[in-house]
Amino acid sequence: MHLKANSPVALSHHWLINMRGGEKVLQELCAMFPEAPVHTLITDPDRLESDLRARTIAPSALQRVPGAARNHGSMLPLFPWATGTIRMDPKVRLVVCSDAAVIKGAPVPKKAKLVCYCHSPPRYLWDLKEEYARRSAGLGVVGRMVFRAVVPYVRKFDQTAAQRVDLFVANSEFVRRRIKNYYAKDSVVVHPFVDLDGFSPGPPEPDDFYLIVSQLVPYKRVDVAIEAFRRLGGRKLVIIGAGSERRQLQASAPRNVEFLGAQPLSVLQDHYRRCRALIFPGVEDFGITPLEAMASGRPVIAYGEGGALESVVENKTGFFFREQTAEALAAMILNFEAVPVDGQACRRRAELFSRARFRTEMEKAIEAGCSRA
Repeated sequence: MHLKANSPVALSHHWLINMRGGEKVLQELCAMFPEAPVHTLITDPDRLESDLRARTIAPSALQRVPGAARNHGSMLPLFPWATGTIRMDPKVRLVVCSDAAVIKGAPVPKKAKLVCYCHSPPRYLWDLKEEYARRSAGLGVVGRMVFRAVVPYVRKFDQTAAQRVDLFVANSEFVRRRIKNYYAKDSVVVHPFVDLDGFSPGPPEPDDFYLIVSQLVPYKRVDVAIEAFRRLGGRKLVIIGAGSERRQLQASAPRNVEFLGAQPLSVLQDHYRRCRALIFPGVEDFGITPLEAMASGRPVIAYGEGGALESVVENKTGFFFREQTAEALAAMILNFEAVPVDGQACRRRAELFSRARFRTEMEKAIEAGCSRA
């Protein structure tokens, strides 16, 4: 890299309150820069894996707000202020930011380059702001009014922050286009990786259930899948995950849909290996769960938009329904059941998204960012 030996590096990540795909990417960035501190809006160390807990984590002033970690979703009005309270070592010459919110707006030292691995321009500020406000059960009437009032202010902050980024690295071609659309910035694409050691193929014949692994939040469109399985009757759907929509979704679900809530990794691995297929009904910026399913030798039935188009190979490792409706999903499930799927082909596809490939491509991207004038 075009970075002097021993030049200080800092990392940043939007928030550290759980372990999802973005946090897995951060873990790999931590491995690439073992001495770098991690700056974040807010953290809950008890919910992090041990390697992240062992890092130097420097939260913003938002950490001092009572209940902020537990209720971070309602803290949107405070994000710009909190981001501005972050302080980095003035000797830092490279900041690598992992962002799906506004942490890219944190002040960086004058001579530092800023490389942003963008999981997504925040959906609640841009393309899905009205849907978030309309469908978020936890906001209430007043909360939705505040949300709509605050969005333009936070969106302007996010757009301004994006202009300070020296290099954007998008996690998919889909996100690359969104970065260009919302920020008017070019980017390079480095797809995330899947834990190939953590997920392995199960028995050739699956059990008789379909699987969703997802946060239960509006844009995931789990409601579409629930309605599809209502129409399909006897077929079983198992849903693993928690979120603001769980109570509402569970109350409306038929008896052939089972909610397991959040589960440990061992339960997740077991269900991937035994399911007939992963159901993926939302539009994701990339989506790591299809790769986890394919690494487990299981196919994917996905809505045909977004990042799933970049990981799933149609008619080989999965199938796409083209309208985001229960009718279209139910029809595709019936079509899927009439076509044999090669579990080894699913695994081979997942192996292209390795940790080693991610690191090599990220090193090239960071070098490019450091060499920019």
